[in-house]
Amino acid sequence: MTNPLETKEKIINILKSRGPCLPVHISSELKISLLFSGAFLSELASDKTIKISNLKVGGSPLYYLPEHKKQLENFFKFLPGREKEAFLLLKEKSILNDSEQTPVIRVALRSIKDFAIPFNYNNKLFWRYFNFSEDEVKKKLEALPIEKPKAEIEKKSEEIIKSAAIIKPEIIIQEKTIDIFEGKKEITEDKPKEKKLKISFIEEIKSSLQAKNIEIINIEKADKKEAIIRVKNPEEYLIIAFNKKKINDKDLIKAYKKAISYSLPYTIMAKEEMPKKMKESIEAHKNLKYIEKL
Repeated sequence: MTNPLETKEKIINILKSRGPCLPVHISSELKISLLFSGAFLSELASDKTIKISNLKVGGSPLYYLPEHKKQLENFFKFLPGREKEAFLLLKEKSILNDSEQTPVIRVALRSIKDFAIPFNYNNKLFWRYFNFSEDEVKKKLEALPIEKPKAEIEKKSEEIIKSAAIIKPEIIIQEKTIDIFEGKKEITEDKPKEKKLKISFIEEIKSSLQAKNIEIINIEKADKKEAIIRVKNPEEYLIIAFNKKKINDKDLIKAYKKAISYSLPYTIMAKEEMPKKMKESIEAHKNLKYIEKL
């Protein structure tokens, strides 16, 4: 019978020589089943002897020694499109101000946990590249232009408004319009128009999934027209969401092909319920085995 301690030692030696590995690599090297290699790796991770990546290669995370974390850079090509874009941007800039990024990049930064380290500076959220030291971060931030505190800016704005009201009181009068009808004068004040808050497509999806207690594993793709999200509830599957009121046959085929590429079952989301005819069409195909030629 295989000695567990001896097997763990062999796994550590493999990781030392090969760097980050998948369970299948360990299984092949030790000539043991994938089930056993996965169990040993999980135990080593629980003991904090090795680390598990958030990044996935073919649906499986990488296992690596803490001192080999930098080698995860070699696997960035396996990141989904938007996450890869965020990775390259962060690697180039070293530090990113969260508030200055596009919504898509902000979501992607939160997904690349192996490479993007969040931190707070002047009450603002920043991200640093994992290989960029804290001393380097401090030097770069100190070189940034100094911003005045918000309270000081607001106080200065109030002083300007008050001085303008004292010197030119007619400004207040000009904000009112006079309507004359049948000899009567009526003064009406212009009311500011209320601005409607627009929620992004991906945030709308995330809110819907959260309400249904569905866990988001990874956002594979997200743009204005569609999103592909890997979720778990309790089994893993894909959600393919379309940013449109009605979906058609082309959308169904597109979703089907996407799901095949991920080798996962899938669910489709749209703005409104699926048309009755399309539901009937799906039901008709469920038990269809084959269409034969006469």
